[in-house]
Amino acid sequence: MTRYLFLLFSLGISSQLLAQTAQPTETTVQNRQAEFPGGENAFRNEFMRMVHAYFDISAYAVNGKFSFIITIDKFGKPSELQIYPKVKNDEEFRQDMTFAMKRIKKKWKPAMKDGVPVSSNRIIEINFSSDHADHGD
Repeated sequence: MTRYLFLLFSLGISSQLLAQTAQPTETTVQNRQAEFPGGENAFRNEFMRMVHAYFDISAYAVNGKFSFIITIDKFGKPSELQIYPKVKNDEEFRQDMTFAMKRIKKKWKPAMKDGVPVSSNRIIEINFSSDHADHGD
């Protein structure tokens, strides 16, 4: 009888060792870029609304497409702004555009790397047009 119990016990352990169990071998890694609620177009619209509310954009004589490189911190707040191409009175223009950007109340969803919020850069293209042209006077 002891042999019989020992044999059953041994078979039970060996079957547990040889059995394949369905354990998760990969963890879900969440990576994403920073996102503005409603997407890039929503950001552009809100940004231009702030620009027109606070500044006379024609004072800069800016026309055409500009690249805004926005640093979004790990809390979803824009912290730095670079603008290309450079324009006349560039530092003042950048300061005014930074002010307009910070007046936007909605927060970005920060970028995620391995499920952890991180600081990141987003490039947003914005077209400016004005009736004012610099004639070199």
